[in-house]
Amino acid sequence: MQDIVIIIVLVLILGGALWYMKKEKNKGVNCIGCPDAGTCTKKSCH
Repeated sequence: MQDIVIIIVLVLILGGALWYMKKEKNKGVNCIGCPDAGTCTKKSCH
């Protein structure tokens, strides 16, 4: 039973991360982890 709970929690965390990444990409953010994500270009992001 504990394994099932752990798997469900991991799936929810992964799903949330993927949802956030998709949402940010739809806004036009090039570099999701970058502090200047809304203004930087793909060439200048590190």
